[in-house]
Amino acid sequence: MPELLFPLDSGRRFTDQEKIGHNRWHPDIPPVATVRPGQTFRVHCREWFDGAIHNDDSAEDVRDAPLTTVHALSGPFAVQGAEPGDLLVVDILDLGPIPQEDSGPLAGQGWGYTGVFPTGNGGGFLTEQFPDAYKAIWDFTGRQATSRHIPGVEFTGITHPGLMGTAPSAGMLATWNRREGALRATDPDRVPPLSLPPEPRDAILGTLTGAEFDRVAAEAARTAPPRENGGNQDIKNFTAGTRVFYPVYVPGANLSVGDLHFSQGDGEITFCGAIEMGGFVDLHVDLIKNGMQTYGVAENAIFLPGNTPPQFSQWLAFSGISVTLDGQQRYLDPQLSYQRACLHAIDYLTRFGYQPEQAYLLLGAAPIEGRLSGVVDIPNSCATVYLPTEIFKFDVRPSAGGPTRIDPGPGAPRASMS
Repeated sequence: MPELLFPLDSGRRFTDQEKIGHNRWHPDIPPVATVRPGQTFRVHCREWFDGAIHNDDSAEDVRDAPLTTVHALSGPFAVQGAEPGDLLVVDILDLGPIPQEDSGPLAGQGWGYTGVFPTGNGGGFLTEQFPDAYKAIWDFTGRQATSRHIPGVEFTGITHPGLMGTAPSAGMLATWNRREGALRATDPDRVPPLSLPPEPRDAILGTLTGAEFDRVAAEAARTAPPRENGGNQDIKNFTAGTRVFYPVYVPGANLSVGDLHFSQGDGEITFCGAIEMGGFVDLHVDLIKNGMQTYGVAENAIFLPGNTPPQFSQWLAFSGISVTLDGQQRYLDPQLSYQRACLHAIDYLTRFGYQPEQAYLLLGAAPIEGRLSGVVDIPNSCATVYLPTEIFKFDVRPSAGGPTRIDPGPGAPRASMS
């Protein structure tokens, strides 16, 4: 087993650990360890809400989830010899949930969860149709996931880190805050907001204390969006075997990782749409000196996907175009097209007995594929959602005999917006 450089005790909060990670981006957050090029090491990762979501049949914890606390990131890890302008090469060698026998109540020890965030607490891709909070608990048996809240499905998890990236430079951080602040100023009262400003409340900044903590907390960027440094990209193909090339912006690169997912559909459409879990990840790092200029990778990581995802052979695909639900034409709007494709799939699944929120949660958690199928045929873009039929325990394909109705059980737990 690789050397464990960032251990986590499942019985203690993230801030009470032997080594303290972080939940903001800033170049001055001190590294928790230094690794050398060519080194392999293991990292424990906390579930992104640090235990705020429970294995029960209530969605009140999702409704009231403390967004100011996320993401609980392991790191930063400094890499010897890394300088701005280099490319950091990160190989994901292995990852998975913490074994269930390591007793504890946290997600990742035999279970995970998917949530629909309410509009007032972040919302989701389909927040106008699903404004309330919902939750589904998933149980892990080896690599398989099943849910008491979404009966009739079982699938192999495409396990991956939702968030990994390098630290921004001071100049890049200032650019983030300036451009996101300008966007927010165009509609400052919007719910959910157009962007998230720096928030000192609940900031975790490694070993920083005192005046230095206060300064960094006031400047540090929230970790919710993906940015030039990678970050919260939520790419389901970051499986074991993936090699990622990250731009280096600060000496040491300062790599961080977290937000592990047991499975996810393309888009993570419910916002908390993956099967969230705690777990471990084994990483190998190396450097390409001056790689940013050599390969033109000045911003945004590139990667070689791993070859470990399950290979489905049967798909049922749903399409959508850039026309709103009330019939308004939009010009080549791929986001709207993908929303319409998702809504098409949700409506279809309700014909088999699922409640709409169960189908929505399923599209966030199961390994669906989302594609931009046409973006040039004015005025309509076309997006498609590919749903693997093998995940269902019944035949979900259209037939002359009509849909097989299943017992949806009690449904997904719901919490009101109160």
